[in-house]
Amino acid sequence: QVQLVESGGGLVQAGGSLRLSCTASIGRFSSYTMLWYRQAPGKHRDLVASISGGGSTTYADSVKGRFTISRDNTKNTVYLQMNSLKPEDTDVYYCHTYINCHDYWGQGTQVTVSS
Repeated sequence: QVQLVESGGGLVQAGGSLRLSCTASIGRFSSYTMLWYRQAPGKHRDLVASISGGGSTTYADSVKGRFTISRDNTKNTVYLQMNSLKPEDTDVYYCHTYINCHDYWGQGTQVTVSS
């Protein structure tokens, strides 16, 4: 049973920082691409960042230069360091991976940025 457990969300003022973590109960964690998405109520779930097993990263244009995705394969954990946060970054953030054509999602963690 694959489980993704996020943590690290919270309330922060604009300009502040948060670091999200997602720990996965996956064998061979280092083999899989890990992704962070975010979603506001009634809106699409949008890709924020991804990191391949080899460490290649991609970012949405809206977060480039502010967010950094990284992974620690010894801890089966992927991180999202979020700096210079803006009120429009307020969303529920989800960790995601896909294994053997199956999608797996975490439960989500709320990030709220006050102006």
